[in-house]
Amino acid sequence: MENSGGAPIHSFRMSRVFPKMFSLSALFVLTTVATASAQQQPPVKVNVLNVCSPSTEEQKEISSALARVPKQPLFSQDFEVARGRSSLAAGAGFLQAGQSAQLSDEPSVASWVRLRREFSGQAFSTVQYSFSNDGKNMAETLVLHVRDPKDLVMISIEDSASAVTSPAAMLGAASPASRIKLERFGKSSVVLARCTGSEGGAPPDQTAYEPLFASASSILTNYRSLLKARRTVPDELARVAAASASKTKPAATGTGKSTADKPVAQKK
Repeated sequence: MENSGGAPIHSFRMSRVFPKMFSLSALFVLTTVATASAQQQPPVKVNVLNVCSPSTEEQKEISSALARVPKQPLFSQDFEVARGRSSLAAGAGFLQAGQSAQLSDEPSVASWVRLRREFSGQAFSTVQYSFSNDGKNMAETLVLHVRDPKDLVMISIEDSASAVTSPAAMLGAASPASRIKLERFGKSSVVLARCTGSEGGAPPDQTAYEPLFASASSILTNYRSLLKARRTVPDELARVAAASASKTKPAATGTGKSTADKPVAQKK
């Protein structure tokens, strides 16, 4: 059947129907691709650590991990003693300050000492002790790495104090632990920290965790002695201070000329 112009009627209808079918097909393809892309995106998983009041199971893990730390370790002959001075930008995380630390947004400079020893054929591979002082806060951290990490990777014990006294006095007073952290293989960390009240409120009741803090403090005190930190740290910090002072001290100019400008007497 033809119209008055001679063109078939079915051709006219198909020309109107085909664009609609193409649009629906394109929309279906785009929807399928978008759905597949959304399914391929890995889910975002956020772990919130309750550092003030860990669960009963987490308390058992902390207690078990602390009990594994050897009280009389066998060290190998290898060791490390390092010292330095680091410029800290505002908000830097170099010092993991505890709850009693004085925080400041101003840049600061920290002097630090690091001691490391290796265990000989024990469950832990290395122990590292570090002490840092930025003039406002002093902090010490003990880290023990597990030799064959299947579940537990490392144990970290920290304490801090305001720098109102000398490092030697802080070390001699054996400051108690304020933070315990377990890093686990393939799992989120377990942390217990001493907490203060927020916005002037009363601090949370952490009486139930005192045995864990006491155990961690005992480990920190023991390794402070084993690594001879009470003697080594003040001596190394004194060397850092002396090196910093020598770099900033201007050269002596008795006659307005440095020793390099003086003529060398020739031998006759």
